[in-house]
Amino acid sequence: MKNNVIHRTNADRAFDTLDYILLTIAFLLVAYPLYFVVIASVSDPIAVYEGRVILYPIKPTLEGYRRILSYTSLFTGYKNTLVYTLVGTAINVTLTITAGYALSRKELVGRNVMMMGVMITMIVSGGMIPNYLLVRSLRLYNTMWALILPGAVSTWNLIVTRTFFQQTIPDELREAADLDGCSDTAFFLRVVLPLSASIIAVMVLFYAVSHWNSYFNALIYLSSTSKYPLQLVLRNILIVNTLDDMVNDVATQAAQQRMGDLIKYGMIIISSLPLLVLYPFLQKYFVQGVMIGAIKG
Repeated sequence: MKNNVIHRTNADRAFDTLDYILLTIAFLLVAYPLYFVVIASVSDPIAVYEGRVILYPIKPTLEGYRRILSYTSLFTGYKNTLVYTLVGTAINVTLTITAGYALSRKELVGRNVMMMGVMITMIVSGGMIPNYLLVRSLRLYNTMWALILPGAVSTWNLIVTRTFFQQTIPDELREAADLDGCSDTAFFLRVVLPLSASIIAVMVLFYAVSHWNSYFNALIYLSSTSKYPLQLVLRNILIVNTLDDMVNDVATQAAQQRMGDLIKYGMIIISSLPLLVLYPFLQKYFVQGVMIGAIKG
């Protein structure tokens, strides 16, 4: 019996070579700026300013990180962001998964009408001022719930989750559970959730990144600096005069500018590090969940 051997032509090899070249270029275009920020954050600010930092740090220093970590409001912002992200993501994922599963079941009366009402919110929005008045009328202003409850469910994430359940949980599986006397709640907890690890991981990543990077809602709905999330604290450092206070002990204005740039590089690393650490653990679920959830709308 002959082995099934695929003979590759010169055109196939040329295509593969071109493909690898283009992918390598794309990788470098994405990876190098991140790498540069890392080495620039620990290099001598004068070397960075003169453009001598290209492939490796020059005169390594942790002065920028020392000044950042000496800013006490940074730790408060970190703590607030962790709380907002953990609590908000838990609420977001719980509501999105349960609503997505319910809307995916054919036995739910009026599910198409409900889904249409949900999708309308992607087109029509009340706007900033009505949302602000609503938050104040609900007495959520200057509380963590003002950052969590108004966006408790993302319409797009709900659509992806519903589609995932439609493609993954067949009606025959529910019928088999009915024959075994399994209730709807037990079926959801014991059968659906264990089969939904990929979409749950995707939703956790989507919502966690959104909460971690959010600052605009905090800028509108929070008035107490003690409740500011990390991104708003960093914004104040970069835009308001806080950065000047962190470098006012440097002798010359040029040196203050260079030290300010060093602090900015360090803040990028500090604000991005948790998500960069989290993503590799969810990467295998990320692609699978998005692809399955995007096959059919």
